[in-house]
Amino acid sequence: MSSSSSQQRPHADPDTQKYKEMCNQMLAISPKVRYAGIMNRFGRTLAGSLRKGVVPLLKPEEAKSEYFIEAARNEMRRSFEKSIGRTEYTLTENEKVRIVTIMGKEQHLYYVTIDKDASAQEVAKIIESARKLAAI
Repeated sequence: MSSSSSQQRPHADPDTQKYKEMCNQMLAISPKVRYAGIMNRFGRTLAGSLRKGVVPLLKPEEAKSEYFIEAARNEMRRSFEKSIGRTEYTLTENEKVRIVTIMGKEQHLYYVTIDKDASAQEVAKIIESARKLAAI
């Protein structure tokens, strides 16, 4: 029976623990980081961590849609890579939060939200540090 239990999760990603650790490392960059997640090129979450004590701004279904939209936007940008080069990151400013998406290895997208009151220097530091982590 124990062999059948391993077959019940055929789609489990063997790298899930590695992704969770990466999310925790991104959260550790700054107390201004609210959430760090990793998604595949279709917007499916591979791992994600919310800073302790932070209340999510999006409902689960809204988050799922948001990740899909970001992944789709990233895929559409790829058609311009020959002309303008590979997208390094995007920064979206919203009234309540900043969102940074970073293209990582293996076509994974790193999705990081930052408190709106973070200074420009803090945002730059977070982006630079997250990009280094995404390149690992």
